[in-house]
Amino acid sequence: MLSSILNHYPQEYIGKAQQGASGWNNTTYFIEGSLRRSVLRVYETHRDTDKIRFEHAVLQTLDQAAASFRVPLPITTLAGETIVRLEDGSGRYACMFEFIEGMRLEGDSARAAFSFGEAAGELLLALAEVEPGLQPAYRPYYELSQSYPACSPDIVMAFCNHPPEPFKDLQDSLIELAQAYHDMLQKLDGLEKLPQQLIHGDLNYSNLLVDAHDPARVTALLDFEFCTKDVRSMEPAVVISGLLGQGESENREAVRLFCQGFGGRIRLMPEEIEAIPVLMRLRQIDVFLHFLSRFFNGTDGPRVLRDQVESISTELRQLERNDAWFTDCLMQYISL
Repeated sequence: MLSSILNHYPQEYIGKAQQGASGWNNTTYFIEGSLRRSVLRVYETHRDTDKIRFEHAVLQTLDQAAASFRVPLPITTLAGETIVRLEDGSGRYACMFEFIEGMRLEGDSARAAFSFGEAAGELLLALAEVEPGLQPAYRPYYELSQSYPACSPDIVMAFCNHPPEPFKDLQDSLIELAQAYHDMLQKLDGLEKLPQQLIHGDLNYSNLLVDAHDPARVTALLDFEFCTKDVRSMEPAVVISGLLGQGESENREAVRLFCQGFGGRIRLMPEEIEAIPVLMRLRQIDVFLHFLSRFFNGTDGPRVLRDQVESISTELRQLERNDAWFTDCLMQYISL
């Protein structure tokens, strides 16, 4: 399979392949070409070229912007395309990106939080100027009710209140998620009135690289697959919700440092700040529906959804306990 994909690219990119760390939606390979190193991505969970073309258009524009970090740059095939259709009959697509030096972040979650905040703020400013010339393929987070056709409110409530056998022991957590989902549906109206622009939409520690010699410095932001137009305060909300789960004191330190770095690059209006705690919960509920859909579709087995239910319910409780602290921190470091 890999050789048939590589044959679409210039000779200097063809070489030995080694599988890398893969995410929920893609498989990656590092290619050691004769003259150039690259990263090959195979899209596993969708067959939509419009989504890929939009992502690539954003990345090609961002590559021209002056920034302290790099983003993946799609490599053009011999035919002048940035997408290759696999020849195995699966209908999957692949693309290749220029290799970026750096390593995945390991250990202390607060170590790179300040640099992550700076990079996220820079990215938000750069994305405000991007005009990809294509329509985003993904809905904004606030259109939660339309984003997951397999997860209507009735279906979600039925699953949570009467879970099937693999999830019966998680009923308390599922009931909490059902209540959070119900509450969120009541808070969606009006969010669309906040300032909007393109956002990455999935910034977290798994989607960045740090300097191998200085792990506190972010060198690249990755995986723009879910980039779309949304309220701009959703960007820090996504990041902060992803910083939870390390323990309350560790969470606070990471969030504080992120906000300091972010606020040094961009400031948000008070009404945007006030919305962030709601948007953080929206992100958590969106992740739950994403993995519930994957379970219904047969993409994942029960274990994956079980893990998500346990982590999301724990993080929602942390949000509830720390609401006032989060708001104070955001107002101190990010508000105009």
